[in-house]
Amino acid sequence: MTHAPSAGLAETARALAAGEVTSRALVTEALARIEATQGSLNAFRIVRAEAALAEADAADRELAAGVRRPLLGVPVAVKDDMDVAGEPTAFGCQGVFPPVAEDGEAVRRLRAAGAVIVGKTNTCELGQWPFTEGPAFGATRNPWHPDHTPGGSSGGSAAAVAAGLVPAALGSDGAGSVRIPASWTHLIGIKPQRGRISTWPRGESFQGITVNGTLARTVADAALLLDTASGNHDRDPHRPPTLKTFEAAGRDPGRLRIALSLKPPFTALPARLDPEIRARVTELAERLAGLGHVVEEADPPYGQIGLTFVPRATAGIAEWARDAPDPALLDPRTRGAARLGRLLGGAPLKAARRAEAVLHRRIGGFFTSYDVVLAPTTATPPPRIGALLGLGPLATDRAMIAACPYAWPWNVLGWPGVNVPAGFVGGLPVGAQLLGPAHSEPLLVSLAAQLEAELRWHGQRPPLKAPAESPAA
Repeated sequence: MTHAPSAGLAETARALAAGEVTSRALVTEALARIEATQGSLNAFRIVRAEAALAEADAADRELAAGVRRPLLGVPVAVKDDMDVAGEPTAFGCQGVFPPVAEDGEAVRRLRAAGAVIVGKTNTCELGQWPFTEGPAFGATRNPWHPDHTPGGSSGGSAAAVAAGLVPAALGSDGAGSVRIPASWTHLIGIKPQRGRISTWPRGESFQGITVNGTLARTVADAALLLDTASGNHDRDPHRPPTLKTFEAAGRDPGRLRIALSLKPPFTALPARLDPEIRARVTELAERLAGLGHVVEEADPPYGQIGLTFVPRATAGIAEWARDAPDPALLDPRTRGAARLGRLLGGAPLKAARRAEAVLHRRIGGFFTSYDVVLAPTTATPPPRIGALLGLGPLATDRAMIAACPYAWPWNVLGWPGVNVPAGFVGGLPVGAQLLGPAHSEPLLVSLAAQLEAELRWHGQRPPLKAPAESPAA
């Protein structure tokens, strides 16, 4: 029995349930692909070879006995900020971390659906930057061009899916950390509503700005993984109502009012949209208009939303940094951010949290005129490996804001966003994000699937070697 490594999540689950392939065969293939690419792509921090094969054998016994679960026997990966029982959760940091005793809630739900966790993917230190490099594990590379980063901080998950090592993976998104690497590796990346996928054992991650999300090659696969991982621990502070996003991938979205927003939200430092990315996103807007939607240029009333982001982000870094086994091994930028987080952790943090309700009202009002916002996911194509690694704190902030000024406001709001491929710039993938109000995942997924049916972007795969010329857009 054979199974194409490029088969997606839903197709793999179907083939397993139909008896066309075994979980052991799939997991063995996935492990072989991971091993073959680890020296070049370096997508994984931990590979659970022995445990995954044992879990595959157990899945095959269940399948043979007629048991059916949504992802029974399907190999998937999770980012190394999520707890997998028996493995350390290093979150990109150096040092010896103890193995954790229990699965985090999202991982528990994947296992309950029958998924086999083949490993934990690389992420930059405490998920702070839009690249996936560091002294703890080296550099994770972009399957489309290994001289460039896949983005971050869910860069390992994005590289693993883009390269066909696994059909789908979980990541997390605190300032675009699912959407940015999805855009730079030609994937669908869903950042769901806050609380949709639990971050337990942390009731809130990074003071509520970070959520768990999904990466896959197709909209339906990203939605299937979202539905499978969704749900809450009894002690989660955010417990949104259950939604069926996978079903929405097969629905017509209807005629929508779409705001094309090309202006970067307020940042302390200037940001400029690459003209070629502007052209790619504008082409998507024209496609949407051609599909019957009303599209016009308009920017949400962000105001000075950035002032509410920094206290929450840095307080979150301070919380995570406390768990590091040896603080001296942390990047100096991490230590500086943790110090700032401790300084801002009192009144400024409380004020930033209170401001969210005002932002919800103001930006929510924009959605009385529009159903969806279409915006660039990043302002630039993916940087080269090493371009941001050795910079000081201010230079890193400047480089981050220049490359990625568009994604983070939706983390402050806690609302859903979906990255979709927008084509290529100089041979490198770039993306656009569909952004909606609270609980709008089904609408965004439906619209993304309509675009996917039109543009067939999932048929394009990374070359085996770095391309000398741009792939067809």
